[in-house]
Amino acid sequence: MSSLLRLDAHQHFWRYDAAAYPWIGRDMTGLRRDFQPADLRPLLDAAGFDGCIAVQARACETETDQLLALAERYPWIHAVVGWVDLCADDLEQSLERWAQAPALRGFRHQLQDEPSPAAVMQNPAFNRGLNTLQRRGLVYEVLIKAPDLPAATALCQQHDQHAMVLDHLGKPDVQANDLTTWTRQLAPLAALPHVSCKLSGLITEAHWQHWQSAQLTPYLETALQLFGPERLMFGSDWPVCLLASEYADTCSLVDSVLHRLSTSQQAAIRGGNACAIYGIKGVKQ
Repeated sequence: MSSLLRLDAHQHFWRYDAAAYPWIGRDMTGLRRDFQPADLRPLLDAAGFDGCIAVQARACETETDQLLALAERYPWIHAVVGWVDLCADDLEQSLERWAQAPALRGFRHQLQDEPSPAAVMQNPAFNRGLNTLQRRGLVYEVLIKAPDLPAATALCQQHDQHAMVLDHLGKPDVQANDLTTWTRQLAPLAALPHVSCKLSGLITEAHWQHWQSAQLTPYLETALQLFGPERLMFGSDWPVCLLASEYADTCSLVDSVLHRLSTSQQAAIRGGNACAIYGIKGVKQ
């Protein structure tokens, strides 16, 4: 009997080096160590996941190479979302170098860390690079904070030839409890049929030591209402989620919203949608 793969659609691996990961601040002591597949596999097993999608966490092509090497060694890493300089003159050559890497399914840049994410998204060179990705059938993941949702919407409106994915629900300002503004900014982006969203990264937008499910579930419920179960994916954002919760708690938070859905809708969010978006053969025997 066959069934859909269950996938954690967003997590990271790294060998920690302070200079290579400047975004890991001094307040993130729990992240300042190595995180490798052997650390994640028991957590996936305990939560009933068959595998994962590994996503870049630093802006260099070496990161892409290293994640692809892990995917080759561990087949349960079903896809890699790497990094490449979309503005580079030699973008085509870089992409060609990875053309035979079966796990490579998309790219991401830490737009949220740019001085002006909107300026980058409006850069003609960046947009030419994104056109190139879409022409090659590669997913692009948008990592921004809530104030840049309008710019992200404009970007995705311009690039509708292949799937786009919003990471971490656009990072709403949970601590300010600004659900209304975030909902208003998210709705036009969610209305674009080629854009999906990861139910990930929400716990670390709240107070790490004092978050409560009741504070966060309205954001998950709003995403479900705006995108629908056919364009949402579960992602743990491990190991970043460990700043605020255990892996199992991250799963439980999302499960608390999904349990009211049909079995098929739950299966889609827990893996089926990721398989469709990233071109993963999604059936296990």
